[in-house]
Amino acid sequence: MKLTHGFGRATAVAILMAGTAPVALFAETPADTLVVADAIDDIVSIDPGEAFEFSGVDLNNNTYDTLIETDSAKPGELVPGLAESWAVAEDGMTYTFKMKAGITFSSGNPVTAEDAAYSLRRVVKMNKTPAFILTQFGLTAENVDQMVSFEGDTVTLKTDKVYAPSFVYNCLTAGVANIVDMKTVMEHEVEGDMGNAWLKENSAGTGAYVLKSYKPNEGYVLEARAGHWRGDAKLKNVFMQHIPEGATQRLLLEKGDIDIARELTPTDVDGLAGNADVKIQNDVGGQVYYLALNQKKAELANPKVQEAMRWAIDYTGMTETILKGQWVVHQNFLPKGFLGALDENPYSLDVEKAKALMAESGLTLPLEVGFTVRNNQERMDIAQSVQNTFAQIGINLVLDVGDGAQVLEKYRGRQHDITVQTWGPDYPDPHTNASTFAMNPDNSDEVKATGYLAWRTAWDPGELNAETAAAVEEMDTAKREAMYADIQRKVRDSSAFILMFQQARQDGMHANVTGFYAGGATDSAAYWTVTK
Repeated sequence: MKLTHGFGRATAVAILMAGTAPVALFAETPADTLVVADAIDDIVSIDPGEAFEFSGVDLNNNTYDTLIETDSAKPGELVPGLAESWAVAEDGMTYTFKMKAGITFSSGNPVTAEDAAYSLRRVVKMNKTPAFILTQFGLTAENVDQMVSFEGDTVTLKTDKVYAPSFVYNCLTAGVANIVDMKTVMEHEVEGDMGNAWLKENSAGTGAYVLKSYKPNEGYVLEARAGHWRGDAKLKNVFMQHIPEGATQRLLLEKGDIDIARELTPTDVDGLAGNADVKIQNDVGGQVYYLALNQKKAELANPKVQEAMRWAIDYTGMTETILKGQWVVHQNFLPKGFLGALDENPYSLDVEKAKALMAESGLTLPLEVGFTVRNNQERMDIAQSVQNTFAQIGINLVLDVGDGAQVLEKYRGRQHDITVQTWGPDYPDPHTNASTFAMNPDNSDEVKATGYLAWRTAWDPGELNAETAAAVEEMDTAKREAMYADIQRKVRDSSAFILMFQQARQDGMHANVTGFYAGGATDSAAYWTVTK
């Protein structure tokens, strides 16, 4: 049933409780229901073993739990989830997790160590997109039953070699490590799919909410379950509506038809200024903006040119105008919130300094350099700003504009000169970005190691390869943190990358909404803490 705006509150609540997929909004949101507008058409799957897009992981963060979790009040700190305690053996490769007692799935089935082992094994055996987060520890479909085992209330995970414990634990907070109800999932298995088809439309977790209905590109309804181990959710229902347009969300927020708007543009945010019934909540996200300089072009491998470029970008000007509220200046590859993240931004627009460096480069000016840019308004605005300031120091950027697929193909094929790109972490551990910005084990064209951004730019990180490999194996967390700080400074100051911005988030909401956690850079949205 497709609903249209104008149904009354009673009708909307009845539809919610009936479990029909939500497409309607109502003039006044029910007191026990959180109504959210967002763009959720990125969802490919909501099976926790397959979900890898932001919106699907947000949903699952409210219907499932992991063995270990992050604490929104203490960024970077790990806290007990379904496991009450954990430890690593002296061999550095055997991890044990003791399960909490008395927790049940939404079905009523008790949560056991077997459920936890099954969930991790299932991810590896299905081998969907996010499986690499677990398989990077040496787990394969052939060995995972031996590498992940259980006995009594304890789950054991064995890795193929010694890694930093914090690396292992951080990866286990990712959505792919959510624990599913083995009995319920296997009851819905079809042709050996381990319940994958069923979990694309249903939930089988321990979260504060249960999925009542879901329709792709339309919306979903979550219903609170009583007796959640964290404490019951504050609001009985969550009503998510797919509305990608910021202007529409703003209008609905002003009318009182929604409680939270998650896709507001800077213009929409400015338009809400002065409205006492609405507030803007600011947060950071995990993506970073950067320029990638192809080292196959000799001029771009010149250290003086690279340094000059770093002083020829109007970082602050862009974040105060075209990127206002959406991005903040951040010149390091680890987003704020990650272990080892730096809050150092040493570069600013200094045209005279950049000119002097270009003069020291020994090159004949002006240089003519291609600038590959996706045909997206935000990226075009950034490109035009950079083009303007680079021209002032003797670098003429020739725009090469294409759609997302075309630009990505050129970047992955080393066919660009300079390109402007974003990168988001795959899991909440510093190795996720360090391994791609600071590692490139084989710089030859033939290897086509597109997973390494350093390879895409034909940049050989040299000693950073070994330093990054050592950081992911460092057992002492404090030492590991310092190692990532050092690696970031080296990449920031002398590499093929110019780091510029970190994603910011601006969620609009009614003044009476409190306790909404957007997820920061390392986690996902939490609805169970919201009151209104």
